[in-house]
Amino acid sequence: MTGAAAEALARTLAGLAVAEERFRDEVTLVVPAERILEALGQAREAGFAVLTDLTAIDRLPVEPRFEVVYLLTNYTTPARVRIKVRVDADDPVLPSAIPVYPGANWLEREVFDMFGIRFDGHPDLRRILMPDDWEGHPLRKDFPLVEEPVHFVGHVPKVPSAIIPKTPRTPPTPPR
Repeated sequence: MTGAAAEALARTLAGLAVAEERFRDEVTLVVPAERILEALGQAREAGFAVLTDLTAIDRLPVEPRFEVVYLLTNYTTPARVRIKVRVDADDPVLPSAIPVYPGANWLEREVFDMFGIRFDGHPDLRRILMPDDWEGHPLRKDFPLVEEPVHFVGHVPKVPSAIIPKTPRTPPTPPR
C-alpha cells in the first residue's frame, strides 16, 4: 500500500533519491550511501516512525554488489515505503541507522553477520546468528557451499510404509 504519506515522502526525497521504482502500488527510493541518514531522518519526520525491516541483497556479479533495504511503515496513515542504498563490495560500509531508528540495532547486526556489510557508528557490531568463530558471511553469493555426509550409526531409518500402521478394510454395509 503506497498511500498519500508515501507519495508525499517520495516528493520530499526527490532531491535526494537517485532513482524511484514503483511496483504493485509500492514506492522504492534509491538513495546514495552518504545521504542515507538524511533520507531516513526526513522519512521519520514525515510519519514513517517504524523501521519494519532492514535487510540486504547480494547482486553478484552486478556492481555495486550489495543493496541494503530499509522498509519503513507509517501506521498513522497506513503506508509503506522502501529506501535502498547500493554498496560496493570493496568497502561495504554504511552509517548506522540507530540514531534515527533505535530498532535498527539487531537488524544491522544480522546484515553484518550474513553479508559482511559494516555499519559505522553501531554500538555493538558483532555476530548475532552465527557462532563467533565462524568464517565468512553465509548469504553472500560467493560463500562456498559445503555438504556433510550423514552417517547413520546404530539406527537405520525405516521407510514410512513400514512405520504407518495399516487399518483393516471393512466391507461396506448394504443399505436397508
